[in-house]
Amino acid sequence: MSKRIALVLGSGGARGYAHIGVIEELEARGYEIACIAGCSMGAVVGGIYAAGKLKEYREWTQSLDYLDVLRLLDVSFRLGAIRGEKVFGRIREMVGEINIEELPIPFTAVATDLTNQQEIWFQEGCLHQAMRASAAIPSLFTPVIQGNRMLVDGSLLNPLPIVPVVSSHCDLIVAVNLNSAHQQHYELPVIERPPALKGRFDLLMSSLGSRLPSFKRKQGEDDELLMLEDHSNLLQPEAINPWQQNARASQPAAPKSASGSRVAELSGPGSLLELINQSFEVMQTSLAQYKIAGYPPDILINVPKRVCRFFEFYKAPELIMLGRQIASDTLDKYERGER
Repeated sequence: MSKRIALVLGSGGARGYAHIGVIEELEARGYEIACIAGCSMGAVVGGIYAAGKLKEYREWTQSLDYLDVLRLLDVSFRLGAIRGEKVFGRIREMVGEINIEELPIPFTAVATDLTNQQEIWFQEGCLHQAMRASAAIPSLFTPVIQGNRMLVDGSLLNPLPIVPVVSSHCDLIVAVNLNSAHQQHYELPVIERPPALKGRFDLLMSSLGSRLPSFKRKQGEDDELLMLEDHSNLLQPEAINPWQQNARASQPAAPKSASGSRVAELSGPGSLLELINQSFEVMQTSLAQYKIAGYPPDILINVPKRVCRFFEFYKAPELIMLGRQIASDTLDKYERGER
């Protein structure tokens, strides 16, 4: 007899692709997903699944290479590095115009209202807008303005929204935590890609972050157009930024100890964007632990946060595979009665 589950999909940037693999493994084992609550990428994947379009979304994300992801970056420095209109426009085309209350299963997307400093649950209204608001990662995607509210990523307050499904009449609550600090034995599967294109993608993301504090708007000119023109050369093979390409080369040599040996250098984020998001992930990890402790799910699927950086959205195939592997191992233990 199949078990009805309430599925909770947490936030975690590109690691959210692992949710697709988890859902596939649950369905393969006969679990019935009866309701979903999601935050950030968890809200995106969960909303698309609830709308019956997960297969199309999977195929699309797996087809994206470095250049495809670069083309989806509609740069803006008004209130975020990326407007998100291209990415979410493609999702809107895929899902169509549908309200949450019209979905075949109950769905909750969690966002944060900065104006009123509170958590917002979208359980009715436009599905597309709910997903877009829930996934408005601060510094990366621009916020969603709704009336007098400024809505951003729900993980500022609730990266693993278990509470919305607690009252559901399901047999089990299954939560997928993308910010686990453990699970060291899991590694991301290796899929070879052209190194030159990867270098240009990493260069663009670093460049976006390094320019955050120095960007100035020119009177009467369009912000986004300026930034697109500024970074268009990054797509060209000859484009080289020596500082970004080899940051270590510009750093002073590590000081010597009294014995003459070099003192180990400190490592850290290479750009402001990465600094903000690493800080954001530290906060998410801590908040997720509190949510799990307050409302322990019946099954907790932990995806290690170290497997990829938050913006590596071209790694969908690897992350889907990893999500399914971790889900399989976790469900095996649960079905054997292990904890």
